[in-house]
Amino acid sequence: MPLSRVLDTADPVPDVASSRASTVPASQGASAFFAQPLVPILTAVGVLILVVAAISFARSAGLVAALWGAGGLAVAVWLRTGRDRAYDLCFGGLLMVGILAGEILAGNSPGLSVVFTVANMIEIVGAVLLIRRFAPTLNLSTVDGAIRFLMAGAVLAPIPAALFTTVWLTATAGADPVASFQTWWFGHALGIAVFGAFGVSLTRSHLAALRRPWRAVEAGVLMILVVAVAAEVFVLIRSPVGFAIIPVMILVAVRLRVLGIAAALVIVTLAAVGGAMAGLGPFAGPGVELADRAVLAQIMVFLGCLPIFLIAALLEERDALAERARLGRARAEAASEAKSRLLANVAHEIKSPIAGVIGIGDLWKGGQLGPVTPAQAEMADMLVRTARQVEALAHDLLDVARAESGAVKVDLRPTDVPGLLEDVRRAVALQPGAAGLRLEMDCAGDGLVALADSQRLAQVVGNLASNAVKYGAPGGMVRFAALRIPRGVRIEITDRGPGLSLQKQAQLFEPFNRLGLERSAIEGHGIGLALAKRLTELQGGVIGVTSTPGAGATFWIELPAA
Repeated sequence: MPLSRVLDTADPVPDVASSRASTVPASQGASAFFAQPLVPILTAVGVLILVVAAISFARSAGLVAALWGAGGLAVAVWLRTGRDRAYDLCFGGLLMVGILAGEILAGNSPGLSVVFTVANMIEIVGAVLLIRRFAPTLNLSTVDGAIRFLMAGAVLAPIPAALFTTVWLTATAGADPVASFQTWWFGHALGIAVFGAFGVSLTRSHLAALRRPWRAVEAGVLMILVVAVAAEVFVLIRSPVGFAIIPVMILVAVRLRVLGIAAALVIVTLAAVGGAMAGLGPFAGPGVELADRAVLAQIMVFLGCLPIFLIAALLEERDALAERARLGRARAEAASEAKSRLLANVAHEIKSPIAGVIGIGDLWKGGQLGPVTPAQAEMADMLVRTARQVEALAHDLLDVARAESGAVKVDLRPTDVPGLLEDVRRAVALQPGAAGLRLEMDCAGDGLVALADSQRLAQVVGNLASNAVKYGAPGGMVRFAALRIPRGVRIEITDRGPGLSLQKQAQLFEPFNRLGLERSAIEGHGIGLALAKRLTELQGGVIGVTSTPGAGATFWIELPAA
């Protein structure tokens, strides 16, 4: 299997036995099967090369390796390809052979090579186990996933290996334990954090963005910029201007997100640590020990550049949430359109038969279908009343459907609010439920003229007034009020009913929500207030409620002044 196939997705690799029959033609089955072992073999070869390169460069600089990329490569590929215990054992064995061969080829003695191989395997196996435990999804595109990966793999995993080598070097060579631990931990933690994160970031979704030509060109230009600036500030210039790389890294994070910043971190780390160990750049000042140069370069990468990886993860997480919200909004809009069409069709289908029921009921009640007893007349009257309620519901459903689909047109003209309220008050006074209620008017001030559609505004106020009559206390009062507000007119309908809690106020304008009164004796369908809200918004106004449980409610509408 080509190495690019392994580094192409963060998803777990399917079991060969279960997927080969469905994904690989029979003629290619054997070749696909024998190509599979190439992944761990190539990884072991890559680890060997990185071990030789790191030790050789460190020996030429007179220092133990300050950047250990072999561990990062091994951890990344192992996490991306590991499937079961047998595979893990084979992969770990090949890695051990690769590390041991690299140590020997680099010139270390057999005993030292064995010790360092054991320490490296402790670190790599520990990193794989910790990351599988605390960051199993390998999702570096979220802040939580990136932090879990870095903490488990880069911060914690190198500690046991660093302690092991420190104890061994102190006991056999009399080395400084603090310096030994510091050198090992910094170099290996940086290798896993940089090379491991880059390997895990090579996913299908990240690489897919580079298939667009202009995106690929932009990525290439930004990487060239990173190389140029990193070489300038960490190799060519001795002045302490390493901070100049940070704006470039932030630009890469903003434009290329996680994969881009992971690649940039590899470039910057090689330039900073390599330049410091070679005696070049801002960390190679006079009188500065080689170990101190390496530590300064490592700290620069850890504290100055690595946190930008979290910025890229945050931006990518935000992008994912925004895309999820966009898809959710699209689904909600499609569902709302389907619901509106359903409501319109239902309302239209209800109107015709209900008109026939009302006509037959009127004929029956009037005796035109034959002699009618008093009981039959009462039943016919009840039939007509019920049918008219269904007819009113059909009209409301049709209005809701039209309002939500944008089919309702409003004709905004100067509207005399006190006159409109008086008309509504007189109409409400004729309702059977208004008997025994005081209907008061309170229109304070002159010039109470709103820019509104008088017909739709009367419909809204009528809905609010009908609710006040239905839910108001018997023998109480319903007050119609209008007053001037800055740049508009406010209409208030107040009742002395049971009032509403804050929770119910939040649900009040939802369609078909009667706030638990579905089984009460009060008639209603829960669409009047939803329709009132939509019609008010179409006129450029806002609607709301102010209420306290036990103290009634005040529904208000605010409209722009004419």
